[in-house]
Amino acid sequence: MNENELSRIIYESAIEVHRTLGGPGLLEKVYEEALVWELQQARVKVNRQVALPIIYKNNQLVSPLKIDLLVGDRVIVECKATLQMHEVYKAQLLTYLRLTSLKLGLLINFGSIRVKDGISRVVNGL
Repeated sequence: MNENELSRIIYESAIEVHRTLGGPGLLEKVYEEALVWELQQARVKVNRQVALPIIYKNNQLVSPLKIDLLVGDRVIVECKATLQMHEVYKAQLLTYLRLTSLKLGLLINFGSIRVKDGISRVVNGL
């Protein structure tokens, strides 16, 4: 599957999770776990809390970054459950995309009243 096909499945799955769990008000990890379940039901490969090593001047730092979800080995998903989205979340996702050389990331805020209003696409050279 390409990035656009995966993003459609992720988008639909996020809406289903938000609807089934009754909207905002839960912890980020609850939504993340439910989203993983939905993606697995759609037969999409998904890895959770993927370590992203950081190399600084040819030295691997001890504290790797953690990607919330890597979907289909092509799309990074960062889950949030907050009242306000901040630009730093998009910058963080773009950094992950650059470090992995992936092209597409989705930032999903399950804290939104309507989750489809809380989904942002972040692209790295698409």
